[in-house]
Amino acid sequence: MSNEIVPVDPIFDEEPKPNKQPTIGHGEQQEEESKGVTRSLTYGESSSSGCGVYVSEMFNSERLPPTLASEIQRFLRVANMLEWKAPRVAYLCRFHAFEIAHNLDRNSTGRGVRQFKTLLLERLERDEEITKTTRQELSDLRELKRVYDESRRYINQHAGAFDLENSHGEKLIDACIIASVLYEVLKTVTAGPQALADRDSIQAKSELFAYNILPLDHGGIQHAIMKFPEIKAAIAVVRNVRGLPSAQNFQKRGAFLDLFEFLQYSFGFQKENVANQREHLVLLLANVLARQPQKQSSTLKLVDAAIDEQMRKFFKNYTNWCKFLGRKSSIRLPCVNQEAQQYKILYIGLYLLIWGEAANLRFMPECLCYIFHHMACELHGMLTGAVSMTTGDTVMPAYGGSRESFLSNVVTPIYRVIYEEAEKNKSGTADHSTWRNYDDLNEFFWSPDCFLIGWPMRLEHDFFCTQSPKKQKFKISRTAKEKRKVKGNEDEEQGLNDVTLEEIREPKWLGKSNFVEVRSFWQIFRSFDRMWSFFILSLQAMIIMACHDVGSPLQVLDAVIMEDIMSIFITSAMLKLIQAILDIVFTWKARDTMELSQKRRQVLRLAIAVIWTIVLPVYYAHSRRKYTCYSAPYGNWLGEWCYSSFMVAVAIYLMTNAVDLVLFFVPAVSKYIEISHWCMCKTILRWIQPSLYVGRGMQETQVSLFKYTFFWILVLSTKLVFSYSFEIKPLIAPTRRIMKIGVQIYDWHELFPKVRSNAGAIVAVWAPIIVVYFMDTQIWYSVYCTVCGGLYGILHHLGEIRTLGMLRSRFHSLPSAFNLCLIPPPSKKGQKSRTKSFFQNIFCKVSESEVLDQKFVLVWNQIISAFRSEDLISNREMDLMMIPTSGLFPGIIRWPIFLLANKFSTALSIARDFVGKDEKLFRKIRKDEYMYFALKECYMSVKSILEILIVGDLEKRVVFDIVNEIERSIKESSFLQDFKTSELPALQVKFVELLELLVEGDKNQYDKVVEVLQDIFELVTNDMMANGHRVLDLLESSQETVRDSTAFSRRIEPQLFESAAGKTSIYFPLPDDGPLNEQIKRLHLLLTIKDKAMDIPANLDARRRISFFATSLFMDMPRAPEVRKMLSFSVITPHYMEDINFSMKELQSSKGQVSIIFYMQKIFPDEWKNFLERMGYQNLNELIDESKEEEIRNWASFRGQTLSRTVRGMMYYREALKLQALLEKPENKDILEDAIERNNPKLSAELDALADMKFTYVISCQMFGSQKSSGDPRAEDIKDLMRRYPALRVAYIEEKEEIVGDKPQKVYSSVLAKAVGNFDQVIYRIKLPGPPIIGEGKPENQNHAIIFTRGEALQTIDMNQDNYLEEALKVRNLLQEFLQNHGRRPPTILGLREHIFTGSVSSLAWFMSYQETSFVTIGQRLLANPLRVRFHYGHPDVFDRVFHITRGGISKASKTINLSEDVFAGFNSTLRRGCITYHEYLQVGKGRDVGLNQISKFEAKVANGNSEQTLSRDIHRLGRQFDFFRMLSCYFTTIGFYFSSLISVIGIYVFLYGQLYLVLSGLQKALLLEARMQNIESLETALASQSFIQLGLLTGLPMVMEIGLEKGFLTALKDFVLMQLQLAAVFFTFSLGTKTHYYGRTIMHGGAKYMPTGRKVVVFHASFTENYRLYSRSHFVKGFELLLLLVVYDLFRRSYQSSMAYVLITYSVWFMTITWLFAPFLFNPSGFSWDKIVDDWKGWNKWIKEQGGIGIQQDKSWQSWWNDELAHLRRSGYGARLFEILLSLRFFLYQYGLVYHLDISQQSKNFLVYVLSWVVILAVFLTVKAVNIGRQLFSANYHLMFRFFKAFLFLSCFAIVITLSIICELSLKDVIICCLAFLPTGWGLILVAQAVRPIIGKTGFWHFTEVLAQAYDYGMGSVLFAPVAILAWLPIISAFQTRFLFNQAFNRHLQIQPILAGKKKQT
Repeated sequence: MSNEIVPVDPIFDEEPKPNKQPTIGHGEQQEEESKGVTRSLTYGESSSSGCGVYVSEMFNSERLPPTLASEIQRFLRVANMLEWKAPRVAYLCRFHAFEIAHNLDRNSTGRGVRQFKTLLLERLERDEEITKTTRQELSDLRELKRVYDESRRYINQHAGAFDLENSHGEKLIDACIIASVLYEVLKTVTAGPQALADRDSIQAKSELFAYNILPLDHGGIQHAIMKFPEIKAAIAVVRNVRGLPSAQNFQKRGAFLDLFEFLQYSFGFQKENVANQREHLVLLLANVLARQPQKQSSTLKLVDAAIDEQMRKFFKNYTNWCKFLGRKSSIRLPCVNQEAQQYKILYIGLYLLIWGEAANLRFMPECLCYIFHHMACELHGMLTGAVSMTTGDTVMPAYGGSRESFLSNVVTPIYRVIYEEAEKNKSGTADHSTWRNYDDLNEFFWSPDCFLIGWPMRLEHDFFCTQSPKKQKFKISRTAKEKRKVKGNEDEEQGLNDVTLEEIREPKWLGKSNFVEVRSFWQIFRSFDRMWSFFILSLQAMIIMACHDVGSPLQVLDAVIMEDIMSIFITSAMLKLIQAILDIVFTWKARDTMELSQKRRQVLRLAIAVIWTIVLPVYYAHSRRKYTCYSAPYGNWLGEWCYSSFMVAVAIYLMTNAVDLVLFFVPAVSKYIEISHWCMCKTILRWIQPSLYVGRGMQETQVSLFKYTFFWILVLSTKLVFSYSFEIKPLIAPTRRIMKIGVQIYDWHELFPKVRSNAGAIVAVWAPIIVVYFMDTQIWYSVYCTVCGGLYGILHHLGEIRTLGMLRSRFHSLPSAFNLCLIPPPSKKGQKSRTKSFFQNIFCKVSESEVLDQKFVLVWNQIISAFRSEDLISNREMDLMMIPTSGLFPGIIRWPIFLLANKFSTALSIARDFVGKDEKLFRKIRKDEYMYFALKECYMSVKSILEILIVGDLEKRVVFDIVNEIERSIKESSFLQDFKTSELPALQVKFVELLELLVEGDKNQYDKVVEVLQDIFELVTNDMMANGHRVLDLLESSQETVRDSTAFSRRIEPQLFESAAGKTSIYFPLPDDGPLNEQIKRLHLLLTIKDKAMDIPANLDARRRISFFATSLFMDMPRAPEVRKMLSFSVITPHYMEDINFSMKELQSSKGQVSIIFYMQKIFPDEWKNFLERMGYQNLNELIDESKEEEIRNWASFRGQTLSRTVRGMMYYREALKLQALLEKPENKDILEDAIERNNPKLSAELDALADMKFTYVISCQMFGSQKSSGDPRAEDIKDLMRRYPALRVAYIEEKEEIVGDKPQKVYSSVLAKAVGNFDQVIYRIKLPGPPIIGEGKPENQNHAIIFTRGEALQTIDMNQDNYLEEALKVRNLLQEFLQNHGRRPPTILGLREHIFTGSVSSLAWFMSYQETSFVTIGQRLLANPLRVRFHYGHPDVFDRVFHITRGGISKASKTINLSEDVFAGFNSTLRRGCITYHEYLQVGKGRDVGLNQISKFEAKVANGNSEQTLSRDIHRLGRQFDFFRMLSCYFTTIGFYFSSLISVIGIYVFLYGQLYLVLSGLQKALLLEARMQNIESLETALASQSFIQLGLLTGLPMVMEIGLEKGFLTALKDFVLMQLQLAAVFFTFSLGTKTHYYGRTIMHGGAKYMPTGRKVVVFHASFTENYRLYSRSHFVKGFELLLLLVVYDLFRRSYQSSMAYVLITYSVWFMTITWLFAPFLFNPSGFSWDKIVDDWKGWNKWIKEQGGIGIQQDKSWQSWWNDELAHLRRSGYGARLFEILLSLRFFLYQYGLVYHLDISQQSKNFLVYVLSWVVILAVFLTVKAVNIGRQLFSANYHLMFRFFKAFLFLSCFAIVITLSIICELSLKDVIICCLAFLPTGWGLILVAQAVRPIIGKTGFWHFTEVLAQAYDYGMGSVLFAPVAILAWLPIISAFQTRFLFNQAFNRHLQIQPILAGKKKQT
């Protein structure tokens, strides 16, 4: 597929010659895609014709060998640009490119180099002679100079004019490109071959045109941004080089240009890095300068204040680090202010340069602090001229300033450690303890031991050792002493004469730092031990109280009860002992890096815990019921009070907690102690908590503490009261009775008959209650979250404008709210609090003159225009919603017409039927302001139009008289007497007819216009006016005759309004004037608009957006500053391989389903209609015929989850800033009105410059480089985005080969590119130490591109998000939040709400969108305030950029552990004393997955991420360092939700297996029959709370509240009921299974990985095989297990228990079972279509029988899928495998219990019965094995014998069954029970075999296990398939499924059936 190359316009004024116009020819086009090189496309006729005439031909400059592209591409591009103007120069450019290529790779060893050089050489040979004839000069040198001089001349002429038009601007850019390239070619031609060796210096002088935002090195061209005073001041500061050391000391010619160049030559930073960070710092300083108050008397003070602010931000973390380690800061400033300023810039610049080149080290902020610490010390030494104490020479950098010295000597060694440690991760399969992640390596620099690395770094230090402990050799060299002597001198010179043992031994692997991520559920207890201790002790206390029948709190004071309750502290001591043991065990592998004080602390804690665990039980046993009593005075409520020695011991035990309690209530003191560097405080903290750099001083204010403490006291009080009253106390009496009953006879062989008190029964009854007790706090949290979140939303005006009716009623207040929020205050006096101004707005009437401010009108119209450009509204709707900008009628507010819908008609109806006085009518109309202004505007518009239309003198006088009569009657309040209002509707009809003729403007309708005017005249004068004769008298006097007035109108010649004597009485057609046409169209709409306009806009998304924008104006938000004074910000979007734009091939291809474009047309019918209207076509075919494919692609892509949609949305920020800057610019309103319409190049350039200074958008397209080199169409789509949005920047990873020693080596670089003309241009190319993607892909991708972002804030946006113009207008307000304190500190992350835009069709998408919406609104609202535990949950949060780039970045990237990379940014920010807030006045769009399979993959990914969070150090530290109540908030809003879900499912299993034990053992029968008691009620109450989770009601509560707030509670109730009818409970219950399966499995076995879900539109059918693969182990197996439990329980409880009790207990379990088994088929489109069923069955059988192997994907073969499913077990440790085996033992319980209920057992309870059952199982296995062996031996050659063999086995088995039935009374019931008993046993054996695979993997047992597992899977699949196939026979089932799946679509009248049927319709 060839790409057409369109040449750019020539930069000269001359017209191209006709014979040089390019024409596309049909030359040879040979592609060699495998080599990455293609032959050039040919323009013109074939050059091989031999005619001797030069024919222009382009050479492909885009697809080049990776090793050469960056060096030669610009020469080939310029050659193509000059191909028609100067062919010889083009030849010379290509020749120069060939020389460079040959010089770089002489042996052509690089990929594709030989082919490229051959092609280029052939072209050069062909053009060498023929191009000479085209020269205009005598020599090549002169020809080159001529073209170069022309380019320079053009640049010099236009360089100072930054306001060039677009065409001239492009020519200027082209001239710069040509001049820079020709400069290098010219120098090479002049200097000869030796110039190639000096290419770097020549290239440095030639590349004047490559810049990002600031053309700092751009010689003559002046840009608007460079004229800003703050930019000039910032540049002056950076270029202050006075007092620097001489450049000669650094081998540099000439003086330093600026401070960054000095740092470059001093420390060896890369040139591109220096250029990048120079611009970075200049923009930072300029933006801070713009915000500085103008009180300072001099610019110097302003600059000082700006620099000081940046110093505080950049070095806050560094200074804290120095204090923590007890080191003196290397930042030392001189006393002289001017020098201090220079020093500060140097320090900031040094840090930025280190950070900009640090690559993956940016994830290690304290490592960067270490590097900066030493380099800053060297910098200070150089600046002060310090002399080394050892060498006596001037201090110089340790690594020198040679090229790339910093990268090679500092970054690369540490990077290699990161890379090698990451390799040990084995793609996430290795245990976390075997390798060091980013956190481990960074935390090494939290210890003073890090300084042993030295500077220069000692690469033999243990830190650089990456060998695992097993591979290390601890050998001491025999010649160690000799080596020490030799090395001693070197160390002495470097100041490292402190020789330790490390120098005489091989390096040792340091291991983990401070924390080890151990896969165990004990991590949850270890991290949140205080919570679990509280719950366990509370449970024990409540059980004790219930045993004592405590009914009143005062009873607790009884000595006996108190003593028993205080026994909980014995449990507390034991729990602390467990915690101390866990701390030692879990940190054992980090012992080498732990400080000695921390080790001592752990041992001491263990010793103290052991002592208390011994002391308290001893005292309790010794002093039980031995009291010392005292009598209180008479009347005292205490009465007699007693205590024992045990109580005294408890009091002493609790004394340590008393200090914590005091500090809890005084958070300021607690914070001071934690962050203090006072020795006393450090000593105390060292024994209280680990000495960690993070996690200190996180306390909130007293108010915040009170709020979240009060919240949790409410939650816990409710939970404990409920648990005590309804869960625990009701079970005490049944428990006592169970313990008293002696059961002697069991229904099986009781293994422990001597156990007393029926302990098994008690455990079976209490276990599910205990599980629910630990789970139901999550339910109570959800309830209170709903209530508090709802109240918070109401108080903050959420949902204040929910409907169009509310919008119309409040529209009059929007302009004032708009001015208050979005218009900067005119002076400082206006900068008052938002709240006060808002209430003033409510209670004070706003003057009408201020209601429709011109700025509001312009912004409103821009929003409506954006709606139209997005095709959300039609042209008519746009006309109805626009506000007129021209103020034709002073004093009249011209509201948008959609507000005035039907107002005029209503007013006419009122007037027509009105009886009474004029004043009453006027008051009635005046009540409705919109009606009043509609009438007034109509009247004034009619007057205005008639004044223009009527030009005859007589006619003018007549109309003037009528108007005067009307106005007189209105003034005298006699209108009803003077006019017959009943004729007003007829008059309206005539005026509408007239306006339609005027709009049409057809001059052939002149007579028709005259006729309509005459009709209007007659209607007014004859039928309406009581004094119409006055007008007739006027006409009669004008004719100067006396006639009868009744016949006058018929006899007048000519008639009124007709032409006479060549003179026209009316001016028709009217002039083509914009305002006049707008006025006529608006009047026509006012007169004709009906009730339908009240539903404008019709599009639901447009309604939602405009309603939310209006609502947000009434929310509390900071006042908007001026654009110049706002905080600058960037947006970054990571992109991997996702869709950028849909191609036409994708849009039209169906692949058995419907095409995407057809789908889009049916899902968005109104938007497709609006699109066709905007394009001016009728259907899709017309668009394609007219070559509008690009517009079609964009329209479809903007409705999918594509990158182009995201880019369009984010670039609204730039558009909004330019609009707001424009509103602030002019003082004259007349200028403002036309500013947008007029083309003012200078103003446009200034607005662009201001937007560039404030906003940057960077897309991190990780694969763009490889896509370009491979010719991927997505690369062209990205280039198209850059061309469409010139301010867009694309960062990508460049991987190329460099030839070193004739061998190619891969070199990686971070590259930033922009569009220049039609090409992409590299701005910066910063070399990396190696491949940057070594951890999780997304955060690594963000990290490499973050150095190219700018500003003080950074918004992270995913590529499936969207933004809107009206929301972008509020970004200034949002950024102001960074300048306000929220609690103790300003925020570091601003959370925003999201709107899920993918919930419009599928019911699943609807459920998902509501679930997400409730979390990102009501959930996060509560997390931020009052709970203060909101973290970063992905996008679109806004970061304090400087805060985070100095503290590790905006995410974490360690493999596997940071799978949910986003949330760790929130953890990190909080641990480092950041503040995270949430703001709902601004929202962005967000796409979500809409199919069940995609949703399940997403849920699985999130569950995997949460399980890794459970093991992480971040969660552990938050759980330990937060106070108790904030710790509760952290737990229940992060991993607690998933763990509660897990234990809720475990509770079901515990309950059912407990009941199974009671039933099969006979205990339940004995207890119920003997005691006649019902212990079901308490179980029902306890399990009711589980039903909330199982039925999805837990998710539903916040959802209903949020919908109620935003749409009204009636709507919320309707939606909730509708969701339940559409099986929302089924969906949420099914999702519960997904969460619990992946969360539990990942904690035990690992295997967490990113699951790509695909973001295309998904509503199509998924095959049965796909569903089985995805849900087999997570849902189907568990569903069958629950089904088996329920069936067995039902079979053996019938004789003694009622069915109603069974239903009450198990209804929710049955619901969950059916859901887990059949939900995938219920939610599968066309899941009950017979055609699909047949295809699925064939595919299922093929998949199950297909052999697997290497290269066979799991979707092709069962065997491959099964091996992949077991991958998590292959990497599991022995403990996890043992745990799996123990869990598998539950399946053997069925066999053990059921075989004793067989009739064949004859009620024998002998253990031999169970043994014989295993003999039967063994016989069955041997039979199957025999058949298998027989098949292998006989099936091929002895087929008949094999049949006889199978017949013999069958008859033998049949005979055995018959014999047993006769002799041993084997019944059919026994056969069924045997199946129920043996099937679970077989599955249990499979699970055990999987766990012990390392032992049996190479034996025949494993093959048998595989065959058995395949049989089980086939059986389970067949059982699942059968009911689905049966239901598919019933057509009503399919119709019902379609209805509940796509009910939203049916409500919107969408065509779903064609989509499901896969029919492709032409539109």
